[in-house]
Amino acid sequence: MKPPATPGPMRQRLPDGRWQPLEIVFWLIPVAAFFLFPGYLVLISQIMIVGLFAVSLDLILGYAGIVSLGHAAFFGLGAYTAGLLAAHGWGEPLTGLLAAAAAAALFGFLTSFLVVRGQDLTRLMVTLGIGLMLFEAANKAAFITGGVDGLSGMAMNKLLGIFEFDLNGKTAYVYSLIVLFLLFVGLRRLVHSPFGLSLIGIREGGRRMPAIGANVNQRLTVIFTIGAAVAGVAGALLAQTTQFVGLDALGFSRSAELLIILVLGGTGRLYGGLVGAIVFMLAQDYISGLNPAYWQFWIGLLLIVIVLFARGGILGGLEKIHARFSRRQAQGRPS
Repeated sequence: MKPPATPGPMRQRLPDGRWQPLEIVFWLIPVAAFFLFPGYLVLISQIMIVGLFAVSLDLILGYAGIVSLGHAAFFGLGAYTAGLLAAHGWGEPLTGLLAAAAAAALFGFLTSFLVVRGQDLTRLMVTLGIGLMLFEAANKAAFITGGVDGLSGMAMNKLLGIFEFDLNGKTAYVYSLIVLFLLFVGLRRLVHSPFGLSLIGIREGGRRMPAIGANVNQRLTVIFTIGAAVAGVAGALLAQTTQFVGLDALGFSRSAELLIILVLGGTGRLYGGLVGAIVFMLAQDYISGLNPAYWQFWIGLLLIVIVLFARGGILGGLEKIHARFSRRQAQGRPS
């Protein structure tokens, strides 16, 4: 009689990428908001665009561990690409979006070789320098970009030849939501793939990844380029829906605000960028309405509270509360 086979070591399964009920509810909220809050469509569409921008930074910071203070360079480049096309007679939204993504991706690929080889402080300085250089170049090329006055005269065609960009922001809202959702689905699959897991491995122990045959610099270059492309799409969306591009799209303050948004929501989760954008922009809109001069004080206070008492951002804090509650429930059950 053969002895019973001993069970082998358990294998770690890759994430299956199944949608959780809370995720479905999350994406149903903006659909409901379209009908419930018709007077806030412009604000909510801008929140979705900023959320997409934050997700693009989360790809390189939250998953690959590449710190950046100049991510607005890709956002602004995408905005100016779509804006210049529209100002010179090419106002078709979807091709303008693709052109913006391609321009930002190309610039991201070229600059990635300067970024991925350094460490945190080097990456901060290099990305900051790239952002400042592009900002000053756009400022000096006022005959192309409009300089401090901004790029105006954009004329957007109807979306799919049917839907016109109206003053109420209905078309811009639906357009932004669809683009955000489609890109998010693709990025969600990416971060749950073996490639996405390898990025987390690089973030947690980059020196050990080459031992298993992973080309660290190649992977970082790929994700940096993808993050730049997504940021370019976000910039193009803002330019197309507002039909204006200003120098602030390339400014350092936009990169700094983006880091605040990501810290508020939580890095390395994708949804952290969306949640952070919602909290930051709603708080900014509400507090600045109460006190336009000192709204940044309250945003700073909120940021300090989040960092001290909810490490991992809002989503990180909620995960800890849920884990603690689940642990107490398990301890309270009879054995």
